Amino acid sequence: MTLIRHRSGPKPDFPQQSTHDTATVIGYDGAMKTPKIRILAAAVLSSTALYVADLQAADLQLRLLETTDLHMNLLSYDYYQDKPTDQYGLSRAAALIKAARAQVPNSLLIDNGDLLQGNPMGDFVAKIQPLKDGEVHPAHQVMHALGYDAANLGNHEFDFGLPFLRRAMAGARFPYVSANVFEGGATSGTHAFTPYVILERQFADTQGGRHTLKIGVIGFVPPQIMQWNKTHLEGKVSTQDMVEVAKRLVPEMRAKGAQLVVAVPHSGLERGAVGAMGENSVGGLADVPGIDAILFGHSHQEFPSKAFAGYPKVNIDQGTINGVAAVMPGRWGDHLGVIDFILNNDTGSWKVAKSQASIRPIFDREAKKSVADADAGVEQMVAATHLKTLDYVRGKVAFSSAPIYSFFALVEDDPSVQIVSNAQIAYVKRALVGTPHEKLPVLSAAAPFKAGGRQGWGYYTDIPAGPLAIKHMADLYIYPNTLKAVVLTGAQVQEWLEMSAGQFNQIKPSAEGGAAQQDLVNNAFPSFNFDTIDGVTYALDLTQPPKYAVNGSVANAAANRVKNLQFDGKPIDKAARFVVATNNYRAYGGGNFPDLKADKVILDAPDENRQALVEYLSLIDALAPGKTVDPSADGNWRILPVPGVKLTFLSASAAAKHLPKHPNIKLVKDNGDGSALYELGR
Repeated sequence: MTLIRHRSGPKPDFPQQSTHDTATVIGYDGAMKTPKIRILAAAVLSSTALYVADLQAADLQLRLLETTDLHMNLLSYDYYQDKPTDQYGLSRAAALIKAARAQVPNSLLIDNGDLLQGNPMGDFVAKIQPLKDGEVHPAHQVMHALGYDAANLGNHEFDFGLPFLRRAMAGARFPYVSANVFEGGATSGTHAFTPYVILERQFADTQGGRHTLKIGVIGFVPPQIMQWNKTHLEGKVSTQDMVEVAKRLVPEMRAKGAQLVVAVPHSGLERGAVGAMGENSVGGLADVPGIDAILFGHSHQEFPSKAFAGYPKVNIDQGTINGVAAVMPGRWGDHLGVIDFILNNDTGSWKVAKSQASIRPIFDREAKKSVADADAGVEQMVAATHLKTLDYVRGKVAFSSAPIYSFFALVEDDPSVQIVSNAQIAYVKRALVGTPHEKLPVLSAAAPFKAGGRQGWGYYTDIPAGPLAIKHMADLYIYPNTLKAVVLTGAQVQEWLEMSAGQFNQIKPSAEGGAAQQDLVNNAFPSFNFDTIDGVTYALDLTQPPKYAVNGSVANAAANRVKNLQFDGKPIDKAARFVVATNNYRAYGGGNFPDLKADKVILDAPDENRQALVEYLSLIDALAPGKTVDPSADGNWRILPVPGVKLTFLSASAAAKHLPKHPNIKLVKDNGDGSALYELGR
């Protein structure tokens, strides 16, 4: 959408790449940082003839550009499938960045975090050939070349620990911000990172005049990092509520001269009210006076878009939340976020006269074609790290006798989850030998991480039978979680499964007036919270409402979706004790599952879950060289049929090739967009 200028006036010519000629950064403590100088072309240096005497009468156009949740997808390359892709990657978003800058005289480029972790290249730089002191992280090399002005920390920035994070940040030539993380194990007044910066920029107005503006940039991270990365962070830092910190610091930023305040929360937008210490607090931040723009992320969604139609205080046509311009550009560099401002200083102070937010894709989903070529400079910059990453991920681990895929992981027991559970059980049993818990039965909880949905119809595990390499381990377990084990009662195991069963919609039987065809999967429930538990057998009755809401609160106390829960062929003893293998995220409260918290942890393993997978497969190969691994699911859980109702769900059209192995699933319709509608039968 093209902005109409608030006031008339000639627009001078500017070089395509220019945004400002000086870039002074003032920290939150008022200290002057090292200036960063940009060299302007002669066209700008000669544009002084266009200056006008009355600068108060001119408007100023400013464009904010955002990337978020890049997850180390610097290149358009799928390391799990080991092939190029045209549907994501900063190398393609770079073309959008350059084009967006060329259209306006003034712009700022900001990243919103979850940058350093997320694919095998991120693992390689952090774990395999670790970044050394004084080295510049490959992600920062690219960002320097693209001219980023600032960056926020996301929750996954903490996955590799604070020493690695600080080492990586030290090589960045742009400021990082994060306002709600504090030093020490108890909440203190000392910020662990720079909470905000005030950027001083020289901008041009519509009549050619030059003005120095001060733009405040403040960042936030979900307070839940203390749960999700307890091992790395406990006793070292603490977190506070995003909204409360913003209420304290935004007036301070204004008092220090910030004429425009940009909030960069690594946080999503909930439809309803969010309480204190909320994970997705963008709605609350939009209510904080003094914030002019919100660049958000974390939930990998796209704003403004039809997905947010009907949300309170949201105007998707203008891209505002409570009147505040806001944008969230998906994930992995598949979109660029754009907020256009018209600023005016008729009152003697620059204020927002008009705004428009939008997102720009690198791939046209309707036409099924790329609309942004990869940037050769970016590709060349990280070529060496890319090749080393390929050598790493292609390393052989074992052989599989059958394909491993996650196309039907949300509706049937699944091979991609089964093999992870097998590995976790084997690891925990070895680790418990000689401990007081050695004789307790060991179960395993695991979830499908790649299950399509809003991540796209290509976002599934799909490994052919044959050699299994490191890239496949990363495909099966995409997060650098560490393995933990908890001790729970049989009753608590059932509650764990009741929470997981929120993955599904409630199905109304035809005898009660239910439709003949009903959608099975609740798309608002994240698949990484759909734990299935191996070592027990059970069925799910979806005519019952879910017992727990997505946030973990009890929604229907009398509901009971989990039926016939058995251990060793008998109804589970509700008082019996079980060891359950899981990951640090879940064990320390991630996902808000009932009864799961630190005091239940009895094994705090340092190894990553996917390292446990590597060891499991390598051990099989070592004990019986040439023997293949059978990843087939054991069918320990199922969804009960609902009389008179066809239970349907969406998955990738590519899943159809595996239907012969799934007699209870049939193809209903190929939608022609990479997705297909399937029916789960009896």
